Amino acid sequence: MSALKDRLRSDLTAAIKARDEVRSSTLRMVLTAITNAEVAGKEQRELSDDDVVGVLSSEAKKRREAATAFDDGGRPEMAEKERAEAAVLADYLPEQLSADDIAAIVTAAVEQTGAAGEGMRAMGKVMGAVQPQVKGRADGAAVAAEVRRQLG
Repeated sequence: MSALKDRLRSDLTAAIKARDEVRSSTLRMVLTAITNAEVAGKEQRELSDDDVVGVLSSEAKKRREAATAFDDGGRPEMAEKERAEAAVLADYLPEQLSADDIAAIVTAAVEQTGAAGEGMRAMGKVMGAVQPQVKGRADGAAVAAEVRRQLG
C-alpha cells in the first residue's frame, strides 16, 4: 500500500476522533475516489503514490470548478464548503508551482524540443515534454496557456 494512502487513512481516523466534519468527509470522499481508481479497468491494482497524487489533484480541480460554479450561481455558502474541501486536499498535494516556475519550465521545454519556430503545431511536442515535470504540481490549463503564449 502506498505511503500517501496510509497517511490519508490515519488522518481520517484522527479527523473522526476530533469530530472535524469537513476534514473527515473530504478524506472519506478522496479515499473512495482512490478505491474507485484501483478497481477501474479490467483488473484491480494497487495505486502508487504518484497515482494517488493524480487522484488527489483531479479531486482538487473538481472542488475549484464547483466553487466557481457555486459563486456564479449565487450560492456563496456552497462555494465556501467546496473551498474548505480543496484546502484539505491541498495538504496532501505537492507544493504548487508559481506562474514564473511554469514559464521557466515551458521555456526550457521549447528550447529542448526545438519548437521555437514551429508555432502552434509544436504544442503537443512541448506539452509532452512539460507534463512529466509539472504533474500534480500545476493546473494543466495554466500550463497549456503558457505553452500557447510562448509558441504563439
